[in-house]
Amino acid sequence: MTRSTTGEPDPSPARLRHARFAIAAVFCAHGAVTGSFATRIPWIQEHAGLSAGTLGLALAFPALGAALAMPLAGRINHRFGARNALRGLLALWTLSLVLPSLAPDFAVLCCVLFVYGATAGMADVAMNALGVETENRLGRSIMSSLHGMWSVGALLGSAAGTVAAHAGADARLHHLIAALALTAAGLVAARGVLDVRGDRDAEAPAHFALPPRSALLIGLVGFCAVFAEGASLDWSGVYLRDVLHTDAGLAAASTTAFALTMALARLAGDRVVDRFGAVRTVRAGGVLATAGGLLVVTVRHPAAAVGGFGLIGLGIAVVVPLAFAAAARSGPAPAQAIAGVATITYTSGLIAPSAIGAVADATSLVVSFALVTLLAFALIAGAAVLRGRGAPGASGTANRDEPASIQP
Repeated sequence: MTRSTTGEPDPSPARLRHARFAIAAVFCAHGAVTGSFATRIPWIQEHAGLSAGTLGLALAFPALGAALAMPLAGRINHRFGARNALRGLLALWTLSLVLPSLAPDFAVLCCVLFVYGATAGMADVAMNALGVETENRLGRSIMSSLHGMWSVGALLGSAAGTVAAHAGADARLHHLIAALALTAAGLVAARGVLDVRGDRDAEAPAHFALPPRSALLIGLVGFCAVFAEGASLDWSGVYLRDVLHTDAGLAAASTTAFALTMALARLAGDRVVDRFGAVRTVRAGGVLATAGGLLVVTVRHPAAAVGGFGLIGLGIAVVVPLAFAAAARSGPAPAQAIAGVATITYTSGLIAPSAIGAVADATSLVVSFALVTLLAFALIAGAAVLRGRGAPGASGTANRDEPASIQP
């Protein structure tokens, strides 16, 4: 039995199926933390006595913490093994949910949100690395549906948070209960993931190192997708309200349409990827997202804008999961490459909302979404960098743009 990429003997099909469900549950738990936090931001703002401006500044710190901490995840993965690293990092992330609601003022909130984001980012890298390894072993795509499960978790966490907020529950108690429950659920789920242990001589650099150049190019593709995602989530409602002069209900519907199409596309995306390959899928997604952007900026009708934002969500949904998968196959250190791509994509998410606002202030929101449309169009040309080695699937049209998986 070989142990070249895992610390356990070659897993049976039943073991691989169990590992797939386990890593999907981990993604769901990770997303539930984000949903639980997001719904209680108004309570946290009031508790810490923040204005809208200072709250906006504080909310930049999670992305900053994630971007700075992600490169460390590869070293932790290598040092402790992927399963143990995931257990520890996921527990730190779920437990960090209790911190923001405890912050009494702006300075403390910024510090705890930095920690919150750092643990989120490192856990993100660990679970994506294990997701790619599970995908490789199964020989078919699963990364899109794993990210879909993250969206499901975020929706569940948001629903629970909405109920708690509606009941007037103290966010400190709500987040304590949620953190303990999600920590327990995450640790149980992590027991079933693959025990991946890389080759110590090949996998880990002796010091901090930049990810391979190929991962940086892949990260730029992810950057375009995440920029469009962040801009659409944060500004689509404002666009309908201020540019198209709709009521608040229809403005909110545009955000819902975007989020819903993204979640559904990710849950269904693996079959498309297996059928057509990552490159063709992302190119087609770029076409859809570009068409959606053109609808938003050229057809001044609310229904066209809502449909346009839905098309943007549909088009970019699978890009980030496929970028992580391609990064992991781009060199001998998967976690390090994923960390590099994740850092670039998180940076995009950090700057997108403010960049859209800055362009809108200088010109208009229509010009801002013209920029989003250009970045969506860039996905069509940039998709070629996702032609990674060792992509899942071994036969048929699923792999005409990608070679068969490398067996251990």
